[in-house]
Amino acid sequence: MNKCRHSQAVALMCCAILSVSARSIAGSSEESALSATDTAGLREVSITSTADRSEQRAMFWMPPGVQQPVPLLVDLHTWSGDYTQTDPRDDFFKAARERNWAFIHPDFRGPNTRPQACASDLAVADVLDAVAFAKRQGLIDENRVYLVGVSGGGHMALVMAHRSPQVWAGVSAWVPITDLAAWHAQNCKDGQPGQYAKHLELVCGGAPGTSDAVDAEYRKRSSLFYLQDAAGLPIDINAGIHDGHSGSVPISHSLLAFNVLADANGLSEQTIDDATIRHLVDDQSVPAGEAVPAQDETDRRFPVLFRRVAGPVRVTIFDGGHQHDTAPAIEWLAQQSHSRD
Repeated sequence: MNKCRHSQAVALMCCAILSVSARSIAGSSEESALSATDTAGLREVSITSTADRSEQRAMFWMPPGVQQPVPLLVDLHTWSGDYTQTDPRDDFFKAARERNWAFIHPDFRGPNTRPQACASDLAVADVLDAVAFAKRQGLIDENRVYLVGVSGGGHMALVMAHRSPQVWAGVSAWVPITDLAAWHAQNCKDGQPGQYAKHLELVCGGAPGTSDAVDAEYRKRSSLFYLQDAAGLPIDINAGIHDGHSGSVPISHSLLAFNVLADANGLSEQTIDDATIRHLVDDQSVPAGEAVPAQDETDRRFPVLFRRVAGPVRVTIFDGGHQHDTAPAIEWLAQQSHSRD
């Protein structure tokens, strides 16, 4: 069977069922400073991977003159980006600097076009290494370590949510991919793989259905099947209702992820039913009776159309496409904190 057609069949079945400058700390042999020319104050740093001892790059900023612990914002680059990406990095960096938060933008093996990237064990280690690096540079409030990502960064943010839930006070994922096999199918047209489907085949060793080993790679790198391990963690998922039509990631990825998290938090009654998911995805509109009242969130660029909350988890469908909204992401994260035993 044509591999794209096989992948499409899998997705249809699922839909039917679910429808730097000088170093800050002298004497550390692990990090080396690189040239810094960013006028915004970010510096490029090199971090030795705990997984394979390779040197991994990141962009980092610590508020000057810190005398008490500050929050840390970890911002993950998009699917085809790397640590040098400026959009949406600059948005989140500006917001972090305004709040006097530390900020780090790690590489985690760069664009998702090879096995070493795309939620690999190496990439997961890189994100955790970035957090550890920031903590070595100054006073970081360990109860307020925040994670944010858009698109491919949203994909990785939700992977990190279940791989290391104890690290994060809150995770904000925007237009995330949560099921890579389904996304492969959604990026095939007339039996031919599109750009992102080709990327996935490079990462996982082929199209879904090629072999059990390939299918295992798609599953392992998808958060949807493991988010139950993030129970209790505050997670905010946001998607534009037109994404998947005028954008690259159908909102079913966000809605189905929310359902897994609602179940994991013991709030199955808050899950979104199949008919509502189909309507939101296919009709690009909110079913009668499901529209939310106007939200008191004046900092949002895009109006909220649909929202569901299950304990610490929230999903928001807004009037937009494959986009993010920095201000509400940061405002929600700022409200999150947790105590450690």
